[in-house]
Amino acid sequence: MESGDVIEKIAVNVIQGRVEAEDDGFDEGYEGQPAVTELVEEAVNMKVDPALLILDGLTRPMEQVGQKFESGKYLIPDMLASAECVGAAMDILAPHLSGTGVESKGKFVLATVAGDLHDIGKNIVAIMLKGAGYEVIDLGTDVSADRIADAVGENQAPYLGLSALLTTTMRNMEDVIGKLEERKIREKVKIMVGGAPTSAQFADRIGADAYCKDAFQAINTLKAFG
Repeated sequence: MESGDVIEKIAVNVIQGRVEAEDDGFDEGYEGQPAVTELVEEAVNMKVDPALLILDGLTRPMEQVGQKFESGKYLIPDMLASAECVGAAMDILAPHLSGTGVESKGKFVLATVAGDLHDIGKNIVAIMLKGAGYEVIDLGTDVSADRIADAVGENQAPYLGLSALLTTTMRNMEDVIGKLEERKIREKVKIMVGGAPTSAQFADRIGADAYCKDAFQAINTLKAFG
């Protein structure tokens, strides 16, 4: 199999949401065929350029998944299945990325704020960020403002993503920004907020740098940051 063929097959299976060979696809006729895990391992053995594999095999198909989601063709579980494909691929690729010219675009601290246990959206963002080349430090859910500020400072992270799904917990995002200001590191980090109750107006009010409605807008916002 040529390198372009295996990359194309990986891309198709990301769109189909197939992590392993026994998985069904969104369309019929895929079960039993090699899926993302098997194909990425084959690509590694073939010494396919990891940068090309990530761009054409993972990132671009996820952009197509995003378009399907925006148009209503895909629901959240469908998008999550495709995102899991990217996560599985990145786990396989990670040991092979050092010294290949695929350098981290920067450290990105990610957390669901204190009092909030929702993580589906955050997890999709984390997988997308890894696929786009960022080093993700995922603190999980129900994370205190102090712990988030500690992580930003200790890692000297240039990016911070805050998630909340409740109107009662989204207010805690402002506490995080306050902690960063107290520690004199607010100006060193770009802060992105997201989650159902948040908005661009809310982001402006609390002093965040951007509001992102989903993982795809998060990637585009990072590109805009330069």
